[in-house]
Amino acid sequence: MFKEIVDKLQKENLTIATMESCTGGSLVNEITNIEGASNILLFSAITYSNEYKIKMGVNKKTIKKYSVYSIETAREMAKNIKIFANADIGIGVTGKLAKKDPQNAFGKDNQVFINILFQENSYDFTFLAPYKTRLKNKKALVNFIGKKLLELL
Repeated sequence: MFKEIVDKLQKENLTIATMESCTGGSLVNEITNIEGASNILLFSAITYSNEYKIKMGVNKKTIKKYSVYSIETAREMAKNIKIFANADIGIGVTGKLAKKDPQNAFGKDNQVFINILFQENSYDFTFLAPYKTRLKNKKALVNFIGKKLLELL
């Protein structure tokens, strides 16, 4: 699937940037496993903490109002990484995967919010993690994002 994504992006001369939280870079890892990824991937940030989401442009008021685990935060992540990298596509991913987070009391466990900002069109997705382990959920989540991205291409 990720080979098809990289090939389509190359063919259409499109670029991509990601800001990932709970995936810990798993999405960009899948992209960079494909030959030719350097032609389409401009930048990726793993902003696991609120501090670094804010440093990368997410408004702290958004986090305070909606929580770090929200579609609003995912939208700001996608928008800011797209702008930062001057990419055609920005992807923001935030959520909880079998995690207690004393810094962020809000948000349902095993619920992840994804925003794909494709040029000027914004697409929201919610992923409900079906497994008991973080690793299985991360793999399923990355595949979910890949499928959604492929549908948009």
